[in-house]
Amino acid sequence: MRISHKPADFTPAPEGRHNAVCCDVVDLGLVTGQYGEKHQCRIYWQIDEINEDAKPPKRFVVSKQYNVSLDPKSTLRKNLEAWRGRGFTKEELADFDTENLVGAPCEVVVQHNIKDEGTYANVVSLVCLRKGDTPLKLDGSYTRKKDRDDYQAPRSAAPAAEEPAPASSGYDDDVPF
Repeated sequence: MRISHKPADFTPAPEGRHNAVCCDVVDLGLVTGQYGEKHQCRIYWQIDEINEDAKPPKRFVVSKQYNVSLDPKSTLRKNLEAWRGRGFTKEELADFDTENLVGAPCEVVVQHNIKDEGTYANVVSLVCLRKGDTPLKLDGSYTRKKDRDDYQAPRSAAPAAEEPAPASSGYDDDVPF
């Protein structure tokens, strides 16, 4: 039996470099892939472009999935350091909490990936804001996954931790988190 798939009915975020702000970090738990099970997360950003096709119109949201690792060779650590504009100290690594990413500004580079199912907007790199740039702020149109009625906690890679402290929403110095 042949099954056809209708292309998704959504408008991908535009390609290019965008002013952005992190609007969510979602723990995906253990995800099975080609190399076995890995603890993964997905980071979401609102960008400065408005999706006029959305009802009501609102900012585009883009995301990138990562293995949860702060090893020096990990993509997550490399992207976080590019976002911060500098590396982590040992103390910062020991105390790092992804909740502090929510509300942190940056620039994201979006590239389209065209497949039979449609066009997907992929985050291919992150950079810190240039000095003097105005950081994008959360606009309230995005509801974090953990705050949605249909949220289900993932299959955990570690014992449940206590609820983290609220994230800082400020951009007080040269390092956003």
